[in-house]
Amino acid sequence: MISAIVLINADVARIPEVAQAIAELDGVSEVYSVAGDADLIAMVRVRAHEDLADVIADRLNKVPGVTGTSTHIAFRTYSRHDLEAAFSLGLDE
Repeated sequence: MISAIVLINADVARIPEVAQAIAELDGVSEVYSVAGDADLIAMVRVRAHEDLADVIADRLNKVPGVTGTSTHIAFRTYSRHDLEAAFSLGLDE
């Protein structure tokens, strides 16, 4: 599984509609409305690198109201579950 974090700039008057349209795209697992340098952050998860172009360049960037994106590819994904498993001694509590 390939994970990408996409920072999205959007037309400020259309942020909720843009977020909803992006959230409905196949390959997009979550969309967050955020404060800071971006208006939205989308989590994209696909099976192959080639699929990123389909989701991000061909569909996400073309959602009406999207004015720009910056994509960050994840090398590894860590979660609380992963960290607990990594540091577990295998002892039952």
